[in-house]
Amino acid sequence: MIAKRFKHIPLSILDLAPIKEGSTARDALLETVDLAQHADKWGFKRYWLAEHHNMPGIASSATSVLIAHVAEKTKHLRVGAGGIMLPNHAALVIAEQFGTLESLFPGRIDLGLGRAPGTDQMTAYALRRDLKQRVEEFPDQVEELEAYFTGTGIVRAFPGEGLDIPIWLLGSSGFSARLAAEKGLPFSFASHFSPNNTIPALNIYRDLFKPSEQLAKPYAMLGINVIAADSDEEAQFLATSSEQQFLSLRRGRPTTLKPPVSNLEEMCTPSEWIAVKNSLTSGSTIVGSPETVKRGLENFIEKTNADELIIHTQIFDHKARLRSYEIIAEFMEA
Repeated sequence: MIAKRFKHIPLSILDLAPIKEGSTARDALLETVDLAQHADKWGFKRYWLAEHHNMPGIASSATSVLIAHVAEKTKHLRVGAGGIMLPNHAALVIAEQFGTLESLFPGRIDLGLGRAPGTDQMTAYALRRDLKQRVEEFPDQVEELEAYFTGTGIVRAFPGEGLDIPIWLLGSSGFSARLAAEKGLPFSFASHFSPNNTIPALNIYRDLFKPSEQLAKPYAMLGINVIAADSDEEAQFLATSSEQQFLSLRRGRPTTLKPPVSNLEEMCTPSEWIAVKNSLTSGSTIVGSPETVKRGLENFIEKTNADELIIHTQIFDHKARLRSYEIIAEFMEA
């Protein structure tokens, strides 16, 4: 039963365009395009890019610009934002940007919306010039954005008005799960960094869901970290790059993506090492050989009843990153 379900569940990619130690943002963006073109051939459904700011290891800050570039270089993938942090922007600007994208690449654009700043408070101030906005205002922002697409806004969005651009709500807690359910929108949950909240948020979303013109029944796409290689040992070695990134964020000093190391434990305090190990055993991070990864994904699907998975993979070596996604793509053909 799981094998049949796995074969029919769509798999997608979440890319933060990682900037690696010793490389540049241009290098990262070229690798993003290369990965997207491979994903296009391998049969992945979506390629989403995430908005982050003031992060030296992430090149996807100008998310709408990068979506346009990736969509231009691919043919079949749905390309979108995972997501646009709506409080950082005027809703009208996002309507016009995504109206432009949909006009250029009809039927291929997704708009995922988040309510977090995607950065620290100082950078949020630099983006907004005002930190008075409250979390409770996010639903009103979503309503305003939707109104621009339907032509009922306070002004009109051109391009944008009248276009069918799927809106997703993103979340790592129950807030967006509840809002997505009330509005009848597809929901993407960040299991890859909030694994303990996954099942509670999904229960809220599915229990409270109200059908809408966009969606007749709940549709949940879950984020998951995967590092696949030809052996468990190789995958575990490759994973030390993302583990170092985890450590840098925990220490409040984000860095570029670093090469893998064989002595990670020596670089950690005892409490940090426990945190690293816990992140790997959460069920939302899977590291290993094709057999290990396939089994982990099947277990995750069975546990969550996910409708779609969006896979995040941080690997220093680009060829090894491509190989990881190639291994995952082979599961769709089995």
